Amino acid sequence: MDTVETNQQPSAQAVDTDAAFEALKKPTRGSEFKHNLFVLESLVSRDFKLKYRRSALGVLWSILNPLLMMIVMAAVFSYMFRFQIENFPVYLILGTILFDYMSRSTTGAVTSILEAQSLIKKIRIEKMIFPLEKVTFELVNFALSLIAAAAVMLYFRIVPSINALWGLPFLVLCVTVFCVGLGLLLSALTVFFRDVHHLWTVVITAWTYATPLFYPYDMLAGWMQTVMQFNPMYHYVQFFRDIMMWDINPGGPECLICIAMAAITFLVGFIVFRKTQNKFILHI
Repeated sequence: MDTVETNQQPSAQAVDTDAAFEALKKPTRGSEFKHNLFVLESLVSRDFKLKYRRSALGVLWSILNPLLMMIVMAAVFSYMFRFQIENFPVYLILGTILFDYMSRSTTGAVTSILEAQSLIKKIRIEKMIFPLEKVTFELVNFALSLIAAAAVMLYFRIVPSINALWGLPFLVLCVTVFCVGLGLLLSALTVFFRDVHHLWTVVITAWTYATPLFYPYDMLAGWMQTVMQFNPMYHYVQFFRDIMMWDINPGGPECLICIAMAAITFLVGFIVFRKTQNKFILHI
């Protein structure tokens, strides 16, 4: 009896997923680190393909998005609220692209373990890769958004200070470590408490308005300025603006604060993730 052949083709997403499964099943040569790095690169590449599929401009949206958002927000806060901040568009885009890096990477990391449950159940894999991949993916987007920030600075004839040569790599490292730690913590908690996913969207919204992204720090009351010192993103955003537009050396104490906040968050997230990861399979 002849079999009937169908002409149906698998979707592009299915092909990408199946290819990832096959790649992970193959025995790897070299160290476990190289294997995990290969997996990380594959997942980041997959996310880029999925995000920009069927988009005419593709990856250019990583540059256009911060520019378009800056134009809208600058118009709103410059003319409606009339904040008196010199070079306000530069002030705005520097704050928003850095905060968005944290916001998007941690929001993606929240459900990273749950989204990878089919992969986790099929093969043995380092689970920490999944929240780390979300942070890495957004780190690449942040690097692209720096092009948009540079274009705005060029338009306003602002040249980064000499401190940017060491300050920018230092800041990116601190924020990345902070995001990884927070992502590990949130992804682990979400496996056991699904409400964390919904709660985090509220926290991010409140955090956005609690950080001087589009308003001046000086407008806050004295007690609010004191509370602001415990906001990690305030320190990171302020550091970013100091080295990029104000020609200010943040100094040793501020650097220590940035390091401490990143290190403490990473350690807490790493410890919680390591102590709970063996139980993930029972709850996903």
